[in-house]
Amino acid sequence: MATAPKAVRYRALRTFKRAHKSPLIFLERLPLEILLKILSYLDVSALYTLSHVNKVFYQLANDNVLWEKIHKAEHRRKRNLKCDCTYELLQRMSRMELEDPPENFWKHQHFNSLIKYDTKTLKSNLGILNRHTGLPSRTQQVLRNLRVTWELTVSDKSGHKSTFEPSWCRFCETSVSLSWSGGGQLSDYKKISSLHLHGVRRIALNLPGLKTPGRRFLMLKLDMQAVAERMQIIGRDKLVELKLLQPGIIIGVWREINSKDQSSVAFVMFTLHFHRLVERSTNENPLCPILKPICNDVDSEHGLYGYQLHVALNDTTCDIMSENFSQLFCRKADISDGLMRLSAISRSNPSQHTRLSGSVSLPWSCESLQGNVQNCCVLSLS
Repeated sequence: MATAPKAVRYRALRTFKRAHKSPLIFLERLPLEILLKILSYLDVSALYTLSHVNKVFYQLANDNVLWEKIHKAEHRRKRNLKCDCTYELLQRMSRMELEDPPENFWKHQHFNSLIKYDTKTLKSNLGILNRHTGLPSRTQQVLRNLRVTWELTVSDKSGHKSTFEPSWCRFCETSVSLSWSGGGQLSDYKKISSLHLHGVRRIALNLPGLKTPGRRFLMLKLDMQAVAERMQIIGRDKLVELKLLQPGIIIGVWREINSKDQSSVAFVMFTLHFHRLVERSTNENPLCPILKPICNDVDSEHGLYGYQLHVALNDTTCDIMSENFSQLFCRKADISDGLMRLSAISRSNPSQHTRLSGSVSLPWSCESLQGNVQNCCVLSLS
């Protein structure tokens, strides 16, 4: 087969590239008024996608005039947003007659209103309380419908920060386990200064190939220096050693058999209890109301009563055991520093003890490696 000379092929390739870029160049040369008029016919997904083309279209697609029209149209469609703070802010701005709002103001207001409206609507679907756990029965479903995810930000002692999305996420009866493995990007254990856990609330947009916009809410900040003294080693296998930083937070460190310097991080694992997890992950009224304990109505010195305890064991993949204990009480002498001691099982009564079926272990996975630490599991108390 005959082939074209190199000069001809190069000229054809250059012509193709010029033709490929010509639509964008043509659009950028249009007057601003015409461009904004064209963009006014696009929906939210198209505008957000267009903002990733280049700097020119980023500025055009974030124009306050465009997003103000979108936001007000959405507000008219959802009349029940009148009690929302976004509506109050809109009214306040109209009274102040602000002619030049900050950059991206109306875009942020629109996304905030969508998040608050969807959260308010879907939270009503949490359902009745589970009679065994005392927790909402549809926590997992609501979290998925709200498109809630979690991100971990790792800060090292030099001030560098890296943010990671979970490598895997597994729901159990009363908790969700999250694991982050950075593929060699996680700092050494001894160099980490703090861990920040954020709940991320994504907005539903038809954006194939692009990460949808969302809002990040700080759920937990852990100072590594403060927990270093309380850190415990809870298990190990041939590859990793598990360090418990505080209840619910484990760091897996690669084992170096011939060296005492074990500081290379394999993964970070968080276990989040379902108790008000939707609120904590979306920053919606995260504080719980303080309930006054019930005292004995015959003898107030007898203590507190009427408590229920649910214990669940899982290995991050399946439930090992769960048990419910009701009508627990605590004597006044067993209350110290705002904490009470509830005895669910008597050590001296073997009939209350139940053997676990199978072996207790904690499986883990990291990139292409995986392991199983014996005699470790997740204990969840409600």
